[in-house]
Amino acid sequence: MPKTVTPPGMAPSGSNFAQGIVHGPLSRRLIVSGQVGVRSDGTVPEGLEAQVAQAFDNLLAVLHAAGFATTDLVRIGVFATQSDAVGTYRRIRDEKLAGHLVCATYLQVTCLASPAWLFEVEGEAVQEG
Repeated sequence: MPKTVTPPGMAPSGSNFAQGIVHGPLSRRLIVSGQVGVRSDGTVPEGLEAQVAQAFDNLLAVLHAAGFATTDLVRIGVFATQSDAVGTYRRIRDEKLAGHLVCATYLQVTCLASPAWLFEVEGEAVQEG
């Protein structure tokens, strides 16, 4: 199982994420492309909270379809277009991942590929062999 790494003397993180994660050489790895808040019928939910929740649901759907568990997720990268999105993102991330720690990067961007999209999340998962 991948192990989290927090160097001694490092300031505590301001949120629920790991500073690093180590996995073994005989692992199965999944890289998940950026997932946005678009439902399976192609519609985009209105508002940041609904889009963050849907984007995480989409990320987890790819993970599970590939035979990975939520706890196999080791890294996420997040792109948000609203300056006040970090609190909403953290709350929904912690809910969807049930407190599971991942390495995480959060970026605020001007826009995504569609002006209707407010949030995107990409990820990597590892299963130890």
